[in-house]
Amino acid sequence: MPVPPELVRHSHGITTVDAMYVRPGFAAVHIIEREGRAAIVDTGTNRSVPMVLGALGQLGIAAASVECVLLTHVHLDHAGGAGLLLEALPRARVVVHPRGVPHLVDPSRLANATRAVYGPERFEQLYGQLVPIPTERIVATHDLDRWALGDSELTILHTPGHALHHQAFFDARGSAIFTGDTFGLSYRALDSEHGAFIVPTTTPTQFDPEQLVASIERLASLGAEAAYLTHFGRVTNLAPLAGALCEQIEAFVAIARARRGSPERLALIMSDLRALWIERLARHQPGAAAASVDALLSDDLELNAQGLVAWLERDERKST
Repeated sequence: MPVPPELVRHSHGITTVDAMYVRPGFAAVHIIEREGRAAIVDTGTNRSVPMVLGALGQLGIAAASVECVLLTHVHLDHAGGAGLLLEALPRARVVVHPRGVPHLVDPSRLANATRAVYGPERFEQLYGQLVPIPTERIVATHDLDRWALGDSELTILHTPGHALHHQAFFDARGSAIFTGDTFGLSYRALDSEHGAFIVPTTTPTQFDPEQLVASIERLASLGAEAAYLTHFGRVTNLAPLAGALCEQIEAFVAIARARRGSPERLALIMSDLRALWIERLARHQPGAAAASVDALLSDDLELNAQGLVAWLERDERKST
């Protein structure tokens, strides 16, 4: 079994594992261990599964001790490896929003949609063959469900806005929220003396600004000490980060609406978002703002612009 990248161990039995998706430090899998029982939050892709299994071994957690795989949503960078990982975890069940269940039982529609975006060769390189999950190993959630793990408990919160089937997990004992993509993206290379630099994720196809703002505010209202992001790792001081996210979502909507009707709106929105992030990052981490945006945020920039165009098209259809 491959040796996983260096693990980041936090308090309260929480460990961050680099999923090694696209580049180091881009996507994380989180492991929670309590009283000899374990949960895994998101899985990365099929390529991430050896990393996760290696991390379990390094932590001394037996595969049979993993009780659940908690999926924030079924986008493939978060859940593409769920079926393959479950084959190695004999007792685990997958915990997912009910809208995500059909895509785990039969991942072909999700695979085809993703393949259309990336092309067959890139899809295979990133994701490989998706493994279906038997229905009996899937638990569909309701908002405010509680999931016991050892002598602690996780609360499941449905958090639409990034996707209709998105959910987050609140760990009261660890004063932590596992936020998937709802609480944005924050790469550790962009940390500065001011703390974390955070940006929203508005990827296609279900971005909804009002829902996303409401979900961010809901998570912030929990008063947790830390959020564990899939992209990437642990952030603290959540109230100002929530404010920064909501402020940017408002700016994103204004940018998209200003480009309404332009035949080149995707390129123009990308340019406008890039300028916004360069300006914000220059205040947060002076020096190499433009280079950092281009090096670390270019993929997110393109996906966010695509999501804004998709949202704008839906908004236009509602107006006619």
